[in-house]
Amino acid sequence: MGNEMTLDPVWDDLDKTLGQLFMMGFDGTSVTPQIRQLIQDHHLGSILLTAKNLKSAEETTKLVYELQKIAYDAGHPVPLAIGVDQENGGVNSLFDEIYIRQYPSAMGLAATGSTELAYDVAKATAQEVAACGINWIMGPCLDVLTNARNQPLGVRTTGDDPQEVSAYGVAFMKGYKEAGVATMGKHFPSYGNLEFLGSALDVPIITESLEQLSLSALIPFRNAISHGLDAMMVGGCAMSSAGLDVMHACLSEQVVDGLLRSDLKFDGVVVSECLEMEALSHNIGVGGGTVMAVNAGCDIVLLCRSFAFQQEAISGFKLGIENSMITKARVRQSLRRVLQMKSKCTSWEKALNPPGIKYLSTLQPSHTSLSTKAYNSSITVVRDKNRLLPLSNNIEAEEELLLLTPLVKPLAASAASRLLSDSVNQGSPEPAVWERSASVMSGERVFRELGRSLARQRSGRVLHTSYTANGVRPVHENLINRASAIIVLTADANRNLYQNGFTKHVSMICSMQYSAGGEKREKPLVVVSVSSPYDFAMDPSIGTYICTYDFTETALNSLVKVLYGELSPTGALPGTISQRQKLHASRQHWLVEAFNEERDAHSLDALIKTVMEGTPLNQHSELSSSSSNSFLLRHPEVLEAHFVVRNSSTQALYGFCSTYFFKSIGTGVIGALFVDPARRKLSIGHSLHNRAFRTLLQREGIKRFQLGSRLPSIFLGIPTAHGAERKRLRSWFANMGWNTALSRAVCSMVARNLSTWNPPDGMAKSLQSAGAEFDLVYGWEYAGPILDHIKTSNRQGLAEVYKLALADPSACGIIRAKRPEDGALVGTVVLYNTQSNLAEFVPAMKDIGEPTGGISSPVISPSVGEYSTLLQGLILLGMRQIKAQGCNACILDYMDGDGNFDGLSAMGFGLLHNFEEVSCDAATWTMVPPS
Repeated sequence: MGNEMTLDPVWDDLDKTLGQLFMMGFDGTSVTPQIRQLIQDHHLGSILLTAKNLKSAEETTKLVYELQKIAYDAGHPVPLAIGVDQENGGVNSLFDEIYIRQYPSAMGLAATGSTELAYDVAKATAQEVAACGINWIMGPCLDVLTNARNQPLGVRTTGDDPQEVSAYGVAFMKGYKEAGVATMGKHFPSYGNLEFLGSALDVPIITESLEQLSLSALIPFRNAISHGLDAMMVGGCAMSSAGLDVMHACLSEQVVDGLLRSDLKFDGVVVSECLEMEALSHNIGVGGGTVMAVNAGCDIVLLCRSFAFQQEAISGFKLGIENSMITKARVRQSLRRVLQMKSKCTSWEKALNPPGIKYLSTLQPSHTSLSTKAYNSSITVVRDKNRLLPLSNNIEAEEELLLLTPLVKPLAASAASRLLSDSVNQGSPEPAVWERSASVMSGERVFRELGRSLARQRSGRVLHTSYTANGVRPVHENLINRASAIIVLTADANRNLYQNGFTKHVSMICSMQYSAGGEKREKPLVVVSVSSPYDFAMDPSIGTYICTYDFTETALNSLVKVLYGELSPTGALPGTISQRQKLHASRQHWLVEAFNEERDAHSLDALIKTVMEGTPLNQHSELSSSSSNSFLLRHPEVLEAHFVVRNSSTQALYGFCSTYFFKSIGTGVIGALFVDPARRKLSIGHSLHNRAFRTLLQREGIKRFQLGSRLPSIFLGIPTAHGAERKRLRSWFANMGWNTALSRAVCSMVARNLSTWNPPDGMAKSLQSAGAEFDLVYGWEYAGPILDHIKTSNRQGLAEVYKLALADPSACGIIRAKRPEDGALVGTVVLYNTQSNLAEFVPAMKDIGEPTGGISSPVISPSVGEYSTLLQGLILLGMRQIKAQGCNACILDYMDGDGNFDGLSAMGFGLLHNFEEVSCDAATWTMVPPS
């Protein structure tokens, strides 16, 4: 790690060292006396440039070079780290109409469904800023958007699904690195679920516990760290939950040194939130805050622009050292980390010879086509109930089209907004009218450009006016009555509620229109969200709803292509809100037949083999050791019904679906659903799913439905090992009516090389402190207390697993944990081997290819405090037993996939298969498949 590097004697100069531990900004587009003084006299090591500093690519290259030359002439041993926020979408510090391309926001890129495209865009973005001499991108944004309604991040995140945010975060990071710039994850430990209070003096609060954070919000940070993230920004938010009371995360040793360094094993550069933020400077003071930040574990303290605060921070740091509040060892540790990062992204040779405009000119053609491709791929049609798209099918060429846009601040990233804005008379929204050759009229530049683009392609007029918090005015009503179709734009309507009200009002007017003959005729209305897709994502009353994820000109150009049918939209809402009724081709309805073992067993084996062969080599299929027998439980308390789509002439199977109804708990399960890879996208899966579901609906006593079956444990749910495939499957099941947002992670694990395995040091000792006695029992005579105990868990298939084990004493046993004082059961786990009946339904047992034992279905009493210790105890004893039987591998199936695997990893287990189990109450099922 970086902390082992030997420091050059030049760093014995304390001023030079301290300078490397600050990042500062300044106002203005040229070097100010203040920033010059900070570099020359205080040896400032890092500079943050914002939109206020950057005019064009050429001016930026000159400014960055001048800053580096000042540092070089002042005798800095290493170049400045020069950082910039270049997140794309609406957050771009550097804009240049000619040389810097515009790309979609993070969420816009997630909507494309392609991490490869995200990587390409990140690499291109970093190449452009690096050409200007910038060597550090303040990204990627790794926040999981768990509170979409009331927080400021919006489309700066990739969504609300931690695995998806993680996949795109890593793709962005790798793209930046490939272009040679340093990376910085933000905003640790997550700004995705902040509760905002009243004023700027109040700090936004994270109310989730560390345990909740680790199950969701911390996943992208953890994965980015494992892929080599260079730096991490720790936020200035407060944290308040059981056992955690932190006023500012970046000043907390518990958060930085504890959570980030110790728990997540991050040894890169930690950057504090800007200590000038009002809540922090007012409550603590910048000098004291600097000392706190360094002692908490921050390596670089950020101060954005106030020269007085910047001087106060330097003085505070020096005073902290003089007073022995900060140790020299702590300072040198941070210095090593900063120098390690700089060695990867800069050198004096590189810093004093930026590629500049010449290199940007060579990038321009390929980056322009990449920008267009990215935007075209991101536009998302969430709903088009009445098939209004393309508009040319619903409005005659000579009829008028009305565009209604909100008054919003222009984006720095919009070329048009860089021109002088015309004054807008808010009180009198007179429409701007474009003929095909008309000149530009008044209105906001970026939306006016949209109006011109819409007008350019039709002979009829496009009317355009804005709307405000004053709501629907008579002028709007007149224009709505006059136009033949209406487009309403919204931008973050959930934070600007007047937009929501205005849009709903317009929707009501459009739905109450009448034709000349007095017939009710709904007027075509298209609502376009040009920022957060959450505006109307869950509101089916808006029948045609499109999302662009930002309102740059490039995004709106792609929107025009979608509206006029020149572009078929392929974007999908990211994360768990993707339960959308996407535009489907008309579906075929295949004949679905009940599975007949005698007729179909051989064909099912052939289909399994075909699906296996159609699985990419890097995606191990859960079907690898399955056969037709694997799906047949033949269990007295489970009703099973399986279905096929087949070619009656050749007997070949095209698709298979298995269902089970567990009578004891009233749960209906779809246990497997797969289709011949050569015949996908032909609605075979839809037909099988609908038939299976109708069968389960008719089961007497049905209480809930579940995707994924513990018994047989082939698919414990939706397989989730691979990002793109996982997203495709989740999206497919969401379209079938399953609420994939309420999924639960489950997994199978495996430990190998048992012959040389020994328990981790100290584990046996810690088991003694668990306050339980363990034993191993065989046979049905022990069934009563065990079956009573497992009723504390209502998991589908548990009772059946235990009954199979109890009825098979020669090959299965139950390890029990009991309270010493009263003998009550507090934990159980099933032990089995390849000779047991249970092994038949766990294909992974055959897949390992060597003598294997299994540990299954742990149940720990909810009343137990030492859950993880008890679980580890049961598993440890199981492993010892399996090893004693001469097995060299151990399968651990049906484990909580969200759990903390550190304890199990220490015991030698690694992940085998990951799944998402999805379940819902029968009473709340919303989509009954058509008969």
